[in-house]
Amino acid sequence: MTKDQNPAAAPEAAPERDEESLARELSEQQRVRREKLAKLQAEGRDPFAIVRFGQSHHSAEIRSGYEAAPEDWEGKAVSVAGRLRSFRDMGKASFVDLQDRDGRIQVYLKSDELGEAEYARVKEFDIGDIVGVEGTVFKTRRGEISVHASSVTLLAKALEPLPEKYHGLQDTEVRYRRRYLDLVMNPEVMETFRKRTRIVSAIREYLDGREFIEVETPVLATIASGAAARPFVTRSNALNLQLYLRIATELYLKRCIVGGMERVYDMGKNFRNEGIDVRHNPEFTMIELYQAYTDYNGMMELCEGLVSHAAMKACGSTKVSYQGTELEFAAPWRRVTMVDAVKAYGGPDFALVRTDEEARKLARELGLEAELKKKLPDCTRGDILVAAFEKFAEKNLIQPTFVMDYPTDISPLTKQKPGDPTMTERFEGFVYGREICNAYSELNDPIVQRERFAQQAKERELGDDEAYALDEDFCSSLEVGMPPTGGMGIGIDRIVMFLTDAYSIRDVILFPTMKPEALASAKTLGERNPEAH
Repeated sequence: MTKDQNPAAAPEAAPERDEESLARELSEQQRVRREKLAKLQAEGRDPFAIVRFGQSHHSAEIRSGYEAAPEDWEGKAVSVAGRLRSFRDMGKASFVDLQDRDGRIQVYLKSDELGEAEYARVKEFDIGDIVGVEGTVFKTRRGEISVHASSVTLLAKALEPLPEKYHGLQDTEVRYRRRYLDLVMNPEVMETFRKRTRIVSAIREYLDGREFIEVETPVLATIASGAAARPFVTRSNALNLQLYLRIATELYLKRCIVGGMERVYDMGKNFRNEGIDVRHNPEFTMIELYQAYTDYNGMMELCEGLVSHAAMKACGSTKVSYQGTELEFAAPWRRVTMVDAVKAYGGPDFALVRTDEEARKLARELGLEAELKKKLPDCTRGDILVAAFEKFAEKNLIQPTFVMDYPTDISPLTKQKPGDPTMTERFEGFVYGREICNAYSELNDPIVQRERFAQQAKERELGDDEAYALDEDFCSSLEVGMPPTGGMGIGIDRIVMFLTDAYSIRDVILFPTMKPEALASAKTLGERNPEAH
């Protein structure tokens, strides 16, 4: 048993040390580790010269196999590899913990079996070193499934010590910047990203099973369109041309629908030159999908099935706990119009607001200036309805909810509702007060689409740098003919957040976008405040 596993063997609290003495100690550790490496290399034992190790099993496989069939695993020859996380020296024998991708497994070392010289060399290994072990499986008297080592090989020397063991790695800035250490020190972080992989695989499985085709669309585009967002700008030297990192895949996927693919999706990175907070990262993963011959009602059904399928695959249930609140992702999700949602949560009844002028007067009375992105005199009724929704309703949408029927003037790619030219067949999905998806009955009338783009051009002239840009080739594709189509975009990172109980989007992106920060050469990880959050 490790000291961490056996409370009776837990060490006393580490004595407090001032930062200066800690810095000297860590600097000394780094120097000693380099000296050990140099000695090994001089002896012809350079660990970095080893190119391969025959790893036969991982820790979880050994534990589960032994528990299921001990008679088959007792004495079974295995070779395991991983990072040395603890070393408990008992003289002529020792126990060490080896950490691989699945967790830890205990290894038993004995001097008379390894040989005294080899055993002495192993005792010179440092915590954090990568080692390979060959041996046999057994269970200790305390019931710990372990590997009895017959040989131990140093595969890579860790020249920097891991964060001190008593506090681990808690500083969020360090965790995000040095994610590799976060994965080593915090098992729950490793599990988050393993679960993310299962979620992404489940989404693909669900769509592939419904005859969707996964395609790839350009990341570099000559026009930044398909969403209301500011783009990142770059340049092609070969073409002498300004280009944009894509903000959405929508217009290219619709071209695929025009071409007859009928059901398509693209899952990949989008880039939006906007703010960074717990819900937003400039580089994020989104899936956009389009299905011919259906509408936004079909997209609601697809979204319910897709997310609940991912929850089952990743969590084993459609019920998950997020920040202490139980969320139920099983169908059917609640459906409510935007107008009704505002009214239901204490806002005005916008069904009674007919003109932009009436809406602007109401906005002043409600104090909606902060929610409105544009100056109030230029806002439309649709802008003000959305602002009222954000103020009154959005935070109250805890359980999965589809908010339906968005204003036409903020939905330039969407079909209008029959009989109501002010509203479109559009919905957004909300969970825990956060948007997770956006979907339409897609506009396929090329004449109306050009008119909508013209209106967006006017918005740009008024200073809205997030207004949609005209894509002439996309308009031309609609003239070839696009069938009635439902389309949807889903934020993968936000889905992962809910299914892994992650508070911040940075917790589910391996390497989130961060402002560069040079770490001073005289400082090391151990100097950072271990209590910082």
